[in-house]
Amino acid sequence: MLIATLARPFRWAAEITAAGIAATGIHPNFLTWLCLTFNLWAGAMFAAGRFMAAGALMIAAGFCDVMDGPVARIQKRTSPFGAFLDSILDRYSDLAIFLGLLVYYARVNHFLDAVVVGVAMAGAVMVSYAEARADSLIKSRRVGFWDRPERIVLLILGAMTNLMRPALWILAIGPNITVIHRIISTWQQTEGRPRRKAAPQKEAQPAATVANARVLTRSAGQGG
Repeated sequence: MLIATLARPFRWAAEITAAGIAATGIHPNFLTWLCLTFNLWAGAMFAAGRFMAAGALMIAAGFCDVMDGPVARIQKRTSPFGAFLDSILDRYSDLAIFLGLLVYYARVNHFLDAVVVGVAMAGAVMVSYAEARADSLIKSRRVGFWDRPERIVLLILGAMTNLMRPALWILAIGPNITVIHRIISTWQQTEGRPRRKAAPQKEAQPAATVANARVLTRSAGQGG
């Protein structure tokens, strides 16, 4: 992911911060739920047309989202359920943000913008779904660009710079292209592979024929 690559030089700061949070004993799942709470609040701010406030709340939500994993590792509280919960609540967070934008543009009678939000919302959901389904079928490698961190950063930039419309157009196109890319990649690793032809098996001879052949062989040996 591009965001993960760019954030790599600052990882040490994130680890120090996570260590400080972990020392308080706060449960990582609390951070996961707090992330959802901030995003629900941000969605309400988008619906009210307060984009700057919504962007600030998304930054707070992003901080919680970044911290819950490292805190869980430091506290040795990582678990399959924790990862599952984080993934589910991330989807609800995404939907809350887009739903808030959809309500706003519908409220101000910007029909085209509302449609673009709907397409962007579908793309955001399908990017994650396509990856999850591919992982259940094949040993997949992550393909495409528009994973969740990239989408969240673009939404924050759009909200904070009053450039939400261009951001939404990008999110309506880019993630859906990534979905197509993942469909093609999964097809290439499943149906697109040249299948090996099974080696022809020798036709089994009836048991009676085999027995008769053995008798004849023995008889010939005795007659010699």
